[in-house]
Parts: sequence; C-alpha cells; structure tokens
Amino acid sequence: MDRRRFSLQLAGAAGAASLASLGLAPSTALAQAEPVEGKDYLALKTPGPVSAAAGKIEVTEFFWYGCPHCYALEPVLEPWRAKLPADVQFRLVPFDFDEALRELHKRIYCTWEVLGLVEKMHAKTFDRFHRERKPINTEKDMLAFAAESGLDVAKVKDAWNSFGLGVKMRQATQTCEQYDIHSTPVLAIQGRYETEPSMAGSGEKALAVTDWLVNRVRKGR
Repeated sequence: MDRRRFSLQLAGAAGAASLASLGLAPSTALAQAEPVEGKDYLALKTPGPVSAAAGKIEVTEFFWYGCPHCYALEPVLEPWRAKLPADVQFRLVPFDFDEALRELHKRIYCTWEVLGLVEKMHAKTFDRFHRERKPINTEKDMLAFAAESGLDVAKVKDAWNSFGLGVKMRQATQTCEQYDIHSTPVLAIQGRYETEPSMAGSGEKALAVTDWLVNRVRKGR
C-alpha cells in the first residue's frame, strides 16, 4: 500500500467504527451495500490504456513476484479467472518499482511471455519465491529454475536476452506509468477504475468489487 491510498484507509477505518457503534459488522454492511468510490475503488481521472479485443472488458493485474500480497491473492484470483465471462479479458502486467532487482523480476514474467509459458510457469514462479523461499535474483537462478522445471534451458536463456523481451519490458513499464502504479497488487478495470485488497478489505472482496465494476462498465457507466 502507498501513501496515495493511506487517507482512504483512514476513511474506511472511520466507517468501520461507525458500523461497530450500530452493532453491525463491516462485512455484513459491505454485503448489503454497493462498493463506495474512494473507499472500495478509485475512478481514474485519466483513463489508462486498454489492449483488450473489441467488445471485451479488460481487467489488468499489476503484480510483482516478490510481493507477499500478490502471492496471497493468487489462491482466490486463479479460480476467479477460470470463471470469467466470455466478454472479460484478463492480463498481467509486471511492476518493477524502479529498482534493479525488481526489474530483473519483471524480466522473469516477460521471458515466460516470449516463450508462451505464462500459464505453465506463473504460479510456479510465485511458489518458488514464497513457498520454497528461493528467489530468482540472477540469470543463473533463472536458468536453474528452468532446468528444475524441465524446460529447454537454451531457449530460456535466448528469450531472457532477446530483443523481443526488451520490448515487452518497456511496454510493461510504460503501462505502469500510464496507470500511475506505485504498489502491488492493483486491479484495473477497463482503464477506468482500480481496486486492491488493501482498499476492499481482502482479496475476495477486491474481486467482488472488480466484478461489480465490470458490470458497471458493461452497462456503460
């Protein structure tokens, strides 16, 4: 969570206190009420870029492999993704926080993209960082991970150093800048709205807010 959302957290805490004074649990009240702009989600003043096909509503997750909050979101995000309606398109954008090590972590995802291995390797990469506690901080680490995963190490090495990968990394950086991303995970809906677990209250609630916002976009709002 970053400073631009800190005031929103204070507002949410104040709201929870008011509910408590009425004898209502925040979760009960949330179930009975629509998401609130400025508390559960943000409406972007400047729309972000959308790459979804015509007729699709795009949901973008900005993530970082080293982020424990991103990893905590994965168990609820994956089944949610599996049930997305046909008119919703999901994409991942790696964020590097302008630090060299995290930029290297962005390179991992872009390598999987170049090789068409995101579906196979994305969750495994998170597990390596957080469950196995073996981060990938060098090219040597990456190639060792590739070998352990039964991949063609030479192909991974070529992709890791390819021109196409550099293009994808620059595109990811540009997208993060256009959305003014400063923390992860963040979910952006059709370039118009953002939500995240720290705003909504949990990963499950953030995805419920995302569904609500998708429906809002679907209705032209």
